[in-house]
Amino acid sequence: MVKVPVSLGGLLLLYALATIADAQYMIYKDPKRKLNARIKDLISRMTVEEKIGQMVQIERKLATGDVMKKYFIGSVLSEGGSVPAPQALAEAWINAVHGHNNVYNATIFPHNIGLGVTRDPVLIKKIGVATALEVRATGIPYVFAPCIAVCRDPRWGRCYESYSEDHKIVQAMTEIIPGLQGDIPEGSQKGVPFVVGSEKVAACAKHYVGDGGTTNGINENNTVISRDELFSIHMPAYYSSIIKGVASIMVSYSSWNGEKMHINRDLLTTYLKDTLKFRGFVISDYEGLDKITSPPHANYSYSVEAGINAGIDMVMVPIEYKDFIHILTSQVKNNIIPMSRIDDAVKRILRVKFVMGLFENPLADTSLANQLGSQEHRELAREAVRKSLVLLKNGKSADKPLLPLSKEVPKILVAGSHADNLGYQCGGWTIIWQGVSGNNVTSGTTILKGIRNTVDPATHVVYRENPDAEFVKSNKFSYAIVVVGEPPYAETMGDNLNLRIPEPSPRTIANVCGSVKCVVVVISGRPVVIQPYLASMDALVAAWLPGSEGQGIPDVLFGDYKFTGKLARTWFKTVDQLPMNVGDSHYDPLFPFGFGLTT
Repeated sequence: MVKVPVSLGGLLLLYALATIADAQYMIYKDPKRKLNARIKDLISRMTVEEKIGQMVQIERKLATGDVMKKYFIGSVLSEGGSVPAPQALAEAWINAVHGHNNVYNATIFPHNIGLGVTRDPVLIKKIGVATALEVRATGIPYVFAPCIAVCRDPRWGRCYESYSEDHKIVQAMTEIIPGLQGDIPEGSQKGVPFVVGSEKVAACAKHYVGDGGTTNGINENNTVISRDELFSIHMPAYYSSIIKGVASIMVSYSSWNGEKMHINRDLLTTYLKDTLKFRGFVISDYEGLDKITSPPHANYSYSVEAGINAGIDMVMVPIEYKDFIHILTSQVKNNIIPMSRIDDAVKRILRVKFVMGLFENPLADTSLANQLGSQEHRELAREAVRKSLVLLKNGKSADKPLLPLSKEVPKILVAGSHADNLGYQCGGWTIIWQGVSGNNVTSGTTILKGIRNTVDPATHVVYRENPDAEFVKSNKFSYAIVVVGEPPYAETMGDNLNLRIPEPSPRTIANVCGSVKCVVVVISGRPVVIQPYLASMDALVAAWLPGSEGQGIPDVLFGDYKFTGKLARTWFKTVDQLPMNVGDSHYDPLFPFGFGLTT
């Protein structure tokens, strides 16, 4: 998967509308005509059933030819773990109705939490360019990225999908959008989506709005803040995304002061569409309409009516799409939902499809298959890893630093659950939804392999995942590298009120760092509890979720490159302090926002 630094939900293919053409001249088919004229012409030819079909997005496993034709389905996604075949190649994805976050052998960039550390919009744009190429290599023209949430509480299971607790950094990182879609021309109308060429993809800013501010960081929960706080913290990155021509915006499962975002007409229509002049389409989250009620799907007729009337244009209804189509059709024919609302939704969807060039080039192109996991992209990901590392401690005293490590020593120890585990490096949303353990998940370089690639050939590298103290003491190691952290997770499964590193990692730190000089590298989707172990460490590095190119970590540990990363999130002392963000009156961090030592 290309982690758009994607972290990304699912990705989908938008289909050009298949209407029966006759011999007469049709304006919508003429790329020389103005965009609005093409949209107006096509929508005038469409039936109610065709219009509603354009508003539907279903799971690829159900998207047979008969289903697509019968229901005029306008969009298809691939949910986490949905693949045409295990370890499928680019050509297999092109020949399937498909998604992308599960693609074997794709370059996996660091998750957003690490990319925010770089504070480097130029790098982020390059990652967008590479991501677009790799996504297009598998025949897909649309990505569910970027996530521009502003995570205000690391207990949230999606915190790693956020670039920072600071909206200014998140705004800067929206530079990935022109990387994905292309640079919007000067003088373009504000809010109009822009995607250029067959090597670019439509982007999707998510999750609108306030998803990173829920109480106690509980996923899909309630964000309790004033309108001023919502607009000053969580909204600014959407301004930036719209100005850069983002094609679509995904609605958050969360609520704002008790009102579900999926039915918030004030924010979806009055503010986003009318005030900000956003002209792309608004898409629900996965079964987002179902979750309007508690329990989900309890009053689906109400959910459909409230969600569509609020301003949702495309509905992610992967499985029960027939039920949705039936209800929406009935509501339109009975004037419960006005045809003007349907026409608005379809115009927005068609606008994106037209600017993407899908009517001229509706089929996937196999010529980009060599872009998947290319060496150039892997080198870019390796650079991103290097720049995302944050040095939090270096030496028991300032005048005796441990880093950079010497490459030419007799024997070193590498230990910890995350030292030789590609799946752990990549985290959630990799191959399968919740992520996976092991080294056969995709192709890449583990941290252990990177260390062995870096040290002098005469240096003996001993790997022991969880060594006891006696083993460490008896082997006369020059120093040790301990790589520990969180197991993979995604969304609600990652919500964590204690943020402790699970055993045996604390024991490994104690056994190793109590016996030999050590640097601890933490692989995590957020700051975690580290204060109890800090005194025993000689050095500490936050490496976040670096992705497939683990070589970037030893690049910096051994001094081939300098540490440059600065915390884009506050590192707390204890979870009792949470939520705690820079500028708060109770701000008393272990490591403050912006902290990062250099070598």
